[in-house]
Parts: sequence; C-alpha cells; structure tokens
Amino acid sequence: MGNDDADYAPLSLDRVQIEGGFWGPRIETLRHTTIHAIYKHCKETGRIDAFRLTWKPGMPNRPHPFWDSDVAKWIEAACYILAAHEDESLAQVVEETVALIANAQQPDGYLNVFHSTVEKDKRWTNLRDMHELYCAGHLFEAAVAHYDTTGSTQLLDTACRYADHINGVFGRARGQKRGYPGHEEIELALVKLYRATGAERFLQLAAYFIDERGRTPHYFDEEARERAETTKPNNYSYWQAHMPVREQTTAEGHAVRAMYLCAGMADVAAETGNAELRAACETLWENVTQRRMYVTGGAGSSRYGERFTFDYDLPNETAYAETCAAAGLVFWAHRMLRLEVRREYADVMERALYNGLLSGLSLDGRRFFYSNPLATVPRTFAYLPERHVAAERQEWFECACCPPNLARLLASLGRYAYAQAGDTLYTHLFVNGAVTARLDGQEIHIEQHTQYPWDEHVRMKVRCAAPVTFTLAVRIPGWCRDWRWSMTGRYKDSDVRERKGYVYIRRTWQPEDSVEFRFLMPVERVYAHPHVRMNAGKVALHRGPVVYCLEEVDNGSDLAALRLPSTPHFTPVFKRRLLGGVTVIAGRARKPVAAAQSGELYSHLPTRTKPTSFIAIPYFVWGNRGTGEMLVWLHGP
Repeated sequence: MGNDDADYAPLSLDRVQIEGGFWGPRIETLRHTTIHAIYKHCKETGRIDAFRLTWKPGMPNRPHPFWDSDVAKWIEAACYILAAHEDESLAQVVEETVALIANAQQPDGYLNVFHSTVEKDKRWTNLRDMHELYCAGHLFEAAVAHYDTTGSTQLLDTACRYADHINGVFGRARGQKRGYPGHEEIELALVKLYRATGAERFLQLAAYFIDERGRTPHYFDEEARERAETTKPNNYSYWQAHMPVREQTTAEGHAVRAMYLCAGMADVAAETGNAELRAACETLWENVTQRRMYVTGGAGSSRYGERFTFDYDLPNETAYAETCAAAGLVFWAHRMLRLEVRREYADVMERALYNGLLSGLSLDGRRFFYSNPLATVPRTFAYLPERHVAAERQEWFECACCPPNLARLLASLGRYAYAQAGDTLYTHLFVNGAVTARLDGQEIHIEQHTQYPWDEHVRMKVRCAAPVTFTLAVRIPGWCRDWRWSMTGRYKDSDVRERKGYVYIRRTWQPEDSVEFRFLMPVERVYAHPHVRMNAGKVALHRGPVVYCLEEVDNGSDLAALRLPSTPHFTPVFKRRLLGGVTVIAGRARKPVAAAQSGELYSHLPTRTKPTSFIAIPYFVWGNRGTGEMLVWLHGP
C-alpha cells in the first residue's frame, strides 16, 4: 500500500511560523548566532574566497575536495532563515556568495573549486574518493533553497548548467562514464532540482545514479585502473556499492553516505512509483531502526570508517553517531512519510531531532559535536583526532560537514512539522507557532500552543473567516502509551478515526474551534534488545521524546558504578534557570562506598554500596557546563 494522497507534500517555510515554546528560542539562536558563526569560519578558513579561483601553490588555505559543500549548506541554511525572517544584512552576504559561486562556473558548466584550482587535470577521475558529485548535490540543494526564498534564478541557472554537464558525462550512452558517487547526496538533490524546474532529465539522472550503484564490473575498479592503481578494495560496502541497491538488506558502510543514499532512493521511489525501490527502502529502514540505531536516533557505531558494523553492535563510549548521520536519518524519515504516512517514520524523525541531532549544537549556538557518544570519560579521548573528541564541543573542524548540515536542518524545521494532501493537513511534530494552509477553498490559520516536550498538552486552534471542511491528521507519538483529547463544538464518532498512528478528524470546522491533546509523559525505563551486549542489564531513561543522561557535574564521577534500585522512583522537575530551561529527572540509586574494601584492584569481597540521589538531564544539553563524565545507560536492579 502506498500513500493514499498522491499530492502529499510538506508545507513551505513561508506557511509555517515557529515561535516560543521549545523550538522558537533555538531557531532564534540559529538565526542570530549560529548562521553567522558558520559564515565567519567559512570566511576565515578560505572556503568562501576559494570560489574566486585565485589560489596558487604555496598560498595558504589550499582548497579541499569538499569545501564547496560547506559553503553550499551555509547558503541553504541562510535562505531558509530568510524565508521566515527578513534580514537585509544576511541577504546581502548570501547574494555576494551566490555571485562568487556563479562566477566560478567553467564555460562547460563544471563547478568545483578543488578541481578548478588544485587538480585541474583530474576532473571525474576518482569518483570513489573525491567529492565532486557530493559537492554538486549540495550546490543543487542550495540553489533550490535560494530560488524558493528569493525568486532569483541566478544560482538555480548555475545549478542546472552544472547538472546538464554531469548528465552529459555520466550515463549508459556511448562515450559516457558508467560512474556514480563515492559519497552519495546528489541523488536526493537532483530530485529537488527536478521538483523545482520540472525537468525530467534531472529525475532520470538521479534514478541512473541509484540504479547503477553496485553493478559489476565495479566502476571504482575501472577508474582505479585508469589511474594506474594496483590495489583495489576488499569489498565495496563502505560506499554502499557491494551490490545493487534493490538487493541490499542491511545498512552498510559510512553511515552518512548510507542515509543520503536511502533518502535519495525514497525520493526516486516516490516520484517514479517504483515498487522494488520502495521495498528496498522499507527493508533498509527496518534494519536501521530495529537493529542498528542508537536510542538517541544516532546512526553509525564505529569511529573507524564512521560506519555501520553489524546488527545490535551499539557501543556507547566509542559510539560515533555523527551529527550528519542523525541529520541524514531525519531526511530519510521525512521522505518515507512521503511514501506512506505512518507513525514510525515520524517517531524516528522526532527521536533523531530531539536527541541525536540537537546534541550536536551548544546552547549558545557557537560550538558543535561531530560525534555523539552515549558515554564519556574525557581522559579516554586525549589521543583521538580533533573531530573525534567527544568530551567537548568544538568551534569548528577541519572536516566541517556537521555545523552547516545541522544549521540547514534546524532552519527548515517547519517543513518537517506539517504536510498537506488535498484537504488533509498533517501534523507530524509538535511546535509552538502556527501554520497556514488553503483548505476547502479558503486560507485557514491553525495556531499550535504547546510547551512540548516539557509539557503534555498540545492545543490546536482554527482561525478561519467562515466554516471550513477539512481533515486534521495528528500523530499520536509511539512513545505515548496513554493519551486523551477533547474538541470544541459538536462532532460524531464517525468523524474521527485512527490509522497507522495518526488520528484523523474530519469535520466542518467553525472559526475559533480547537482540539486539545494530552500525551501523558511519565518517566520511562527503556531496555535494549538482549543482543545489544553493551547494554545487557542496563536501562535508559526517557520522558516523552527526550532521552536522558547523567553528567559528572550533577552526580560526581564513576557514573558507570551507579545502580538503580528494583523499584525506582523518578520525579520530573522543570528547572527554568538550568541549561536554558529543561525538565530534569530526580531519582535514587546506589553507589559504591569504595572500589573494594581493601583498596585493591581486585577483591573476593563484594563492594559495599550506599543510597544516593541523582539528577538526569536531557541528553541533548550535555557538555554545556564543562567537560566531565556522561552516561546514558544505567545499571538496572
């Protein structure tokens, strides 16, 4: 069964207002601080000026193969901000940067800083390791965002010329390269370009890159021979190229690449109606979310290769869970909703947003995590490369994919909250603010009032000039085991139905009508599957969609030694002055009196324990009060 609504589509950003509540202040921090901090780093490191194509050997700030993508993601994020808020200064900087990029395009349409200045004679010679197609994809996404926000076609025209160049280079016709990207991204970007322009060739090119992937003989081997390389990979799973995508049943390799590939597959399946491709998406979704995803919505368990490993392998202290991978999971979940409106897709989207993604940004909006582990003892990270340091957020990274990626997702949050199909308005996420949609021939305005996820109540009020008939479809979160609702006005039971985790309310709404939901939020213990060996006998705490952790600053060191009692009692308390205003969980546990009675490293005597209290904070705000131990999974009774 597919999506019953063929015209299902997210609401555009100019239709959604996010104000106050949980997300409003975070969007404001992004708007006033983060977007400018990212630009500053892009400028200081030479990423912006690299598009002037003036770099010569011996000069500082040698362009990197994927610098283009950092700038493109910044433009995309800035355009999403401008779609909701006027900002002349930001708009001017965006236009200056767009002009730089457009002027960097080569006469044949090619556009890549690294291969236009550093390795000019090596275009398209190493798709496996270089990032030409990846950078192109981010440029296409930036171009669509710029066009949607400004109406200008300057960057869109540049993107289309580049896409046409790529379309001429790659394909199955005589003289074309049968290649595909080592780092996926262009697939979903081409679908965006197709939706913006209506040009079928862009959709066909996206389908080609997906269909060609994993075929034998391996293109990566062919291009390696042309480079006179004598070695080849043992397998191709790192690039998700070990077999054709329709045959893949497990998420393999580099986690970010895998998430982008799956998002592109879902996009192409939605546009073409290809049942096999959709089935492959569903199979991979089941594998990731049921066997290879962290409780935080993090994806990618190994630091070595930033990759997936095997089912139920989810280490905590060495978890990679790259911020970009959480973003990629959100992108994929959002696209699965386009294939079919099912609660599980929006549930995962919400889980990743509130936990695995948001943890990547400091409360002041200036510092970032690249990886997001579920346990830390800071001294264990002393010898890891910069972006692997997971005890403290960094202002920037040499590989800076995560900061602008996080920014563009948060800036476009409104698109993830609502969607429309005909006269049905879907609410996927609960965000304080309002949405405007055209339903039953008139513009209607729905205000959403909520302090979710701290508060259990969500109230939606209809503002319309006259009675209007439409269906309001609201997700009932999968984490919620008890919920209630009430509605103003008269209605029949037949007006309300539940389907695949959503409640559908169809009626003739009167001006000022409202519906209120209460999603009960007790503190819950979460248990991992028994095959997750790292969490055997352990529990994680969550309340609503928020996963909690313990920090040393609240609870002292040796957090791993704490043990919950057999009948734990938890008290949620909202702390307005703590970490920007969060609900914490107060509880009781037992802790060792000493490592061993004798002080020896090992002992035949059991360690004595004593009762103690603890405070758990939302995982996404850990690391904002200095470095220290952190722990998500606690020993159970």
